[in-house]
Parts: sequence; C-alpha cells; structure tokens
Amino acid sequence: MRYAHEVGKVRAAEGALMARLPEGALMQRAAAGLASVCVGLLDRVYGADVVVLVGSGDNGGDALYAGARLARRGARVLAVPAGSKIHQDGLDDLRAAGGRLIEVDAAEEAIAAADLVIDGLTGIGGAGALREPHATLARAASGAAGMVVACDVPSGVDASSGRVEGEAVRADVTVTFGTLKPGLLIDPGAAHCGVVELVDIGLGPYLDDPDVVSPSAEDVRPPLPGPESDKYRRGVVGLLAGSDEFTGAAVLATGGAVRGGAGMVRFASVPHPVELVRQRWPEVVTTVIEPGAKALEEIGRVQAWVVGPGLGTGDDAEELVQAVLATELPVLVDADGLTVLARRRDLLSRDAPTLLTPHAGELARLLDADRADIEARRLEFVRRAAAELDATVLLKGSTTVIAEADRPVRVNPTGTSWLATAGTGDVLSGLTGALLAGGMSALDAACAGAYLHGIAARLAAGGPEPSGGDAPIGASDVVAALPAAFRTLA
Repeated sequence: MRYAHEVGKVRAAEGALMARLPEGALMQRAAAGLASVCVGLLDRVYGADVVVLVGSGDNGGDALYAGARLARRGARVLAVPAGSKIHQDGLDDLRAAGGRLIEVDAAEEAIAAADLVIDGLTGIGGAGALREPHATLARAASGAAGMVVACDVPSGVDASSGRVEGEAVRADVTVTFGTLKPGLLIDPGAAHCGVVELVDIGLGPYLDDPDVVSPSAEDVRPPLPGPESDKYRRGVVGLLAGSDEFTGAAVLATGGAVRGGAGMVRFASVPHPVELVRQRWPEVVTTVIEPGAKALEEIGRVQAWVVGPGLGTGDDAEELVQAVLATELPVLVDADGLTVLARRRDLLSRDAPTLLTPHAGELARLLDADRADIEARRLEFVRRAAAELDATVLLKGSTTVIAEADRPVRVNPTGTSWLATAGTGDVLSGLTGALLAGGMSALDAACAGAYLHGIAARLAAGGPEPSGGDAPIGASDVVAALPAAFRTLA
C-alpha cells in the first residue's frame, strides 16, 4: 500500500519532528531531496537555466534552498517572488550561491527560456483558487517548454482532496515530502502532478493513520483455489441483469463474473438475455424468471448477488432489487439498480454487506447532489455516500475511489481512459461480484475488482493511456484480457 495523509496530520507530524531537530534542519532535508530530483531531470546542471517560483511560506523556502544547491553546481538560477514576503534565509542562501531575484513582470520570458521550473508558490497550505500573480505564474509554468517540478504539491491543487479551482500548475514531476497527500492521488489534482516522487524526511514515526491508501498488486490478490476447492467453495455468484431492451449488459456482466474466478455463475433474467448468455457463456447456469420476490427461489443457492446492469428501472426491476436486498447475502448494486435505489433508499437498511458502484451521475441521484460537484470533490462525496447510505461505495471515474465508513479511502492506481467506453462498468460489476462471492470483503472485492479491471483495459489496449501505438478497445476486450490481468498479480 501507498499511504497518504491530509494536511492536518502532516503539519502535526512536522511539528513533532521539528521539536527534536535543530532549527531549519527539516527544511534542509526537503530542499536536498528536491534538488536531488532536479539534478536527475537535467541533462546537465552546469549552465542550465532554472527558474524558481517562490511563495511566501515554507514551500517557498524549500524551493529557494533547492535553487541554491543547483546554483552551487553551476546552474543559472532566477527566483521570482510571488508574495509580499519571502523566506529571507533561503533568499540569502540563493544569492550567496550566485542566484538572482527577478521581478514578476520578467517571469514569463524567463520561464519560457528555462530548462527547469521549480514551483514553490503555495505547497500543502494552499486552499481555494490561486490569486494574482500566482495564477499567472502557474499558467506560465504549465506552458513551459522545460521540465516543471512541483514542490510538495502543484500550486492550485488542494493537497487534502485533489480539488482544483481555477489555475493550477501542471507539473512533469511532483516531489512530495514525508508522505503522499490525497490530492496527489485523486483527480482532478492527480492529473496535474505528473510523476510523483516521495522524499523521506523522517516523518514516519510521527504520522497518524492514513486518510487514503493506494494498493499495489500484492494488496489485491484474491485467494487462490486449494486442493480441496470445488465450485461451491470458490464462490457462487448470482446475476440479475439484462432486459429485452438491454441485452449487452447481461452478456458483459456475466463475462466479468466468469473470468473473475467464480466457481459458478448463476444468471437469471427474462428469456432473450438468458438465451444470449447461454450462447456466449455455456458454463453459466441460467434461469428464466418472472419479476418478484419469489423469483430468487427458482435460481438456486448463491453466496453473493449482483443486481442492476441493464435491468431497467420500472416496477419489475424494483421488485428484484428489493428481493435481493432483503436477503442476508452480500449484494453489489450497479447501473439501473442504483437508479431504483435513488427513489428507494429505504431498501439499503440491511445488516449484510452492500457494495454500490456508481459513476458520478448515479451518485448525484443517490445523494441529490450536483454531478459536477462530485467530479470536482470525489473524496468528499464518496465518504459522504458511504456514511449516508451505510454501504461500501465504489465511485467510478477518472480516479476510482472506494469508501467504507471509518476506514481509509482506497484509490485505484490502475485506472485508464481506455475504460471510457460503453459496457465496461458491467464487466466491473460481474468481476467484483465474483470476488465478493469468493469470500472477499466488500471493501477488498471492490479494490481488487477496480485494480484488475484497469490492468485488463491497459493490456487489451497496449498501454496505460491512449497514444499512437495503442488500439481502441471495447468492453468485450476487457473481459478477454482478465485472465492476463490476474496473471500480473502472481
């Protein structure tokens, strides 16, 4: 796991550590780490043109001391003060090393000519939209031809949430100190960070529990079948999906479950989707059902339910959602099932695990909130949803975030814009439902499902993000790549 802490915890840890160190020692540690990364990014340090954008806080001091270190190695360093104050000791050190201060009016020309720009405008203390001249300097840095390195967090990005209001620096590399911050992992802030480099400055022993965690492959590995395993021990997942109007969702969700490691998949729907699933996935046990609570009795024993993809939103669909949520089994609700829940939140009053997998629009209906606000403040809203709905919530999108009450939020690191295509959410539902039936907790199943889903999309397309050498993919390609995605966990 990678761990991220919100600003309050970082400040408390810094204070505790500084009480045990000589004055200025912590800033020198940060500056040394920042300068070291900058040295590695430059083709040559001697003669390189470096511009340091300096705010009035400690972040500006870090940047000034780093600039001084580069100047002592022969770089031509210019510092641009953006605030009414400047860290005087850092400025004195920069000048002693041969660096110079220039006015804001000369900054844009200097930035355009720079080999490297260090963003030390705001750091983790920044909140809300950047004011002038910070906003103009951030815009100029984002368009720089040279490398842009953010000090701790790109200016304009809220370190604790990833929220961005107005201008924000788009960095090639972000050098962060002591611990990751949630805003470096969660969009829209994460999209401004580039590569994130963590510099250890000794905060570890003083940090409280993390607020956000991001898993690696070993953290999401599902349990493997053992010598005594059979199809029932591996998990039986029941799928209620599809309708005469939406048949593709049924086939795709079933494919996700089959390739997701379920010992058995039981699929139930009206006749036409059932026939299509039988043709595409002959290993699946299918049942034609009529709507209503008694429909579940015809399906057979399962260990977890998935309900919603392509189900429709009328009275028949509502009866099925109500019936499933009345059981004592884990239930994953997606797509049309979430639309039903938006008008019947009372159905979520249950003791068994419930996993909801909305995108921002679906969550907006569930919470009676604005979709744009959710996309701008993903961390805030996924936490609110988990608390209000008494469920595990997987919020899909540019950054998939997963919340459960009183637990650190999990952030999926494998997301890719290749998944922005119809049907991939249905695949995720089936895949995650299979993991849920296999015995994983709702939080762990959601985390593993999102991780594998992203890896499968990357493998199918040929790269993590669209580029000239990659191929467009559809949801069926994600299903086909799931076995290879599982192999990456070995």
